[in-house]
Amino acid sequence: MTSGFEDAGDSAGSGDFGDADLARLAELHGVATSYSPAPGRTVAVPASAVVAALAALGVDAGAPDAVRTALAARERELRERLLPPTVVHWAGDPQGPAALAALPPGTRLRVETEDGEEREAAEGLPLGVHRVTAVAPDGRTGHAHLVVAPDRLPAPPGRSYGLLVQLYSLLSRRSWGMGDLADLAELAGWAARTAGAGFVQVNPLHAAVPGAPTDPSPYRPSSRRFPDPVHLRIEAVPEFAYVADRERLSALLERAERLRATVLDKGALIDRDAVWELKREVLELVLAVPLAPGRQAAYDDFRAAHGEALDDHATWYALAETHGSDWHRWPDELRDPRSAATVRARTDLADRVAFHTRLAWLTDAQLRAAQRVASEAGMAVGIVHDLAVGVHPAGADAWAQQEVFAAGTSVGAPPDAFNARGQDWGLPPWRPDRLAATGHAPYRDLLRALFRYAGALRIDHVMGLFRLWWVPQGSPPTEGTYVRYDAEAMLAILALEATRAGAVVIGEDLGTVEPGVRETLQRRGVLGTSVLWFERDWEGDGRPLPPDRWRADCLATATTHDLPPTAARLTGDHVDLRDRLGLLTRPAAEERAEAVADTAEWLALLGSLGLVDRTAAGPPGTDEEEEIRAVHRFLLRTPARLIGVWLPDGVGDRRPQNLPGTWDQYPNWRLPIADREGRPVPLEELTDVPRLRALLAVFEQVGGVSAAARGPRARELPDGSLT
Repeated sequence: MTSGFEDAGDSAGSGDFGDADLARLAELHGVATSYSPAPGRTVAVPASAVVAALAALGVDAGAPDAVRTALAARERELRERLLPPTVVHWAGDPQGPAALAALPPGTRLRVETEDGEEREAAEGLPLGVHRVTAVAPDGRTGHAHLVVAPDRLPAPPGRSYGLLVQLYSLLSRRSWGMGDLADLAELAGWAARTAGAGFVQVNPLHAAVPGAPTDPSPYRPSSRRFPDPVHLRIEAVPEFAYVADRERLSALLERAERLRATVLDKGALIDRDAVWELKREVLELVLAVPLAPGRQAAYDDFRAAHGEALDDHATWYALAETHGSDWHRWPDELRDPRSAATVRARTDLADRVAFHTRLAWLTDAQLRAAQRVASEAGMAVGIVHDLAVGVHPAGADAWAQQEVFAAGTSVGAPPDAFNARGQDWGLPPWRPDRLAATGHAPYRDLLRALFRYAGALRIDHVMGLFRLWWVPQGSPPTEGTYVRYDAEAMLAILALEATRAGAVVIGEDLGTVEPGVRETLQRRGVLGTSVLWFERDWEGDGRPLPPDRWRADCLATATTHDLPPTAARLTGDHVDLRDRLGLLTRPAAEERAEAVADTAEWLALLGSLGLVDRTAAGPPGTDEEEEIRAVHRFLLRTPARLIGVWLPDGVGDRRPQNLPGTWDQYPNWRLPIADREGRPVPLEELTDVPRLRALLAVFEQVGGVSAAARGPRARELPDGSLT
């Protein structure tokens, strides 16, 4: 979720705020009273935003007396407690956790490891999240979750390049109107074996909120922990072959053919709701087939592994079928996942709960199969999954985990150079205090679930591990404030779970980020994200940054799903699109002139490096295929550990998959991959497009697959060698 520029810092005790007691109370709860949108500039946030954020944290600051009472209570709590709720020990740190070192002399420690072993000291503990109890000489007792984490996350196994694609857009002649998990496996296998690719990165595949229409954005899911069964390849479910009602199944498959043809042959938009309605009807038949003994055992293991969280997830979907997809509008007694009425409903709806439980299992299995195909084909990383910032307020996670979500507020971004009104993403934030009290259990469980099938994980808006901009309900984004999270604990748990899975982590850290954040992420092994058009010497002359000055610990790309494809950038089509939609804030001629100048600067740098012949090429866009290849040769000249290729760039697609600032003016998240004329290109044709093969040939020295193993390749290209 790209938000332009983030601010450069914040302060909870700014003298400009006015109310010293409220500022101090806010500071002690991690709530900012000011922020810095640019170096040397500080903006005080409204007192109302601070009061609202504190209220969402369970702190009454609505009147001066209440502020003083709450402040005294918080200071007393911090003064008297022995341990904070969560303590971190980095395995390579000989000093040990500062919180334990600060305990009074003579304090006795007892540690229960996550495996149930009892220890009398915190030294020599295995990696994991343990429970520590401290008993001070004066009789005070403290408890904490002790996270023992490796110093760094796993690094990519060498240098590699990969493909970036929105899965729904990747249709084949076998999928049902949108790309599915079998298409993903096919793409991964082809890219690894014929083009030496090391990974395929996809959009979030989290479970969506059902409805008509469904919110098409993959960044506002119902649940981040469980995947969406709309991505299933139905024919790959073993029970599909044993459906009894063949006549009805045949009629449904004819519908699937028509749905597929509507998109691929007639150029219609992807209709996720129609796809899901059809798949749901077929799955009703498929899931009526009894599981064979081995399959039943695997299903039982999955249920046991996910426990109550899976039961809650399936129950929410069963209740949504009856009461609608916004749990706030359900009968009062069903709004509580632990109420007696919900327990009765779960029993009454047992068949529907079982249906949605099976769907989660089937989708998880196909996700793991896609990663297995990628790995067996030789991909160094495999499938890179995307973790959205948050969840839909009406969805399954927000219902099942109400105690850890901040009521009456949502996540967004403050005003910045690109959006003077700020942003409200409509996602309820986690409460940092409740997370800490549980040892960040919801976060741990989420990561563990995703790492089951991810070779790597991209974390959208990774700065959210440190702080998030909270917007009070009913207020504009300009009237929000930052709330701090325990970044050390969040990073430690990320390192722990990624290490257990052997997975790489990429943080989306675009824009100007709070000082120290990128350095901390780099120190712990989280890769950053660098997009070519944003990489300029912002502290110097502002010109394009030469390749040798790029950071190494990053995923380097030419574009993202929120930005114009490279062809549109080179030709200026992105400006024309925004002009047609009335999105420009300046005269179109001025915007076009700036875009042309920006592109010309980059092409001049590419020419100076010998990556494109500007003397023969003419104006920008004259030979867009060669210029796009030159852009990617440039990325190869950088030291970036991972390099991503936006798959639509390989066929000349000019349309962004998402155009920020639009809703119904543009078909966000509904476009199939298409060529430069807008004709959809199915997977079977895409892999034979000479333009794509020529682009991927730029990377033939990176993937580690010999030319002979890849079969016929594109013509020899100018120098794209590594430095």
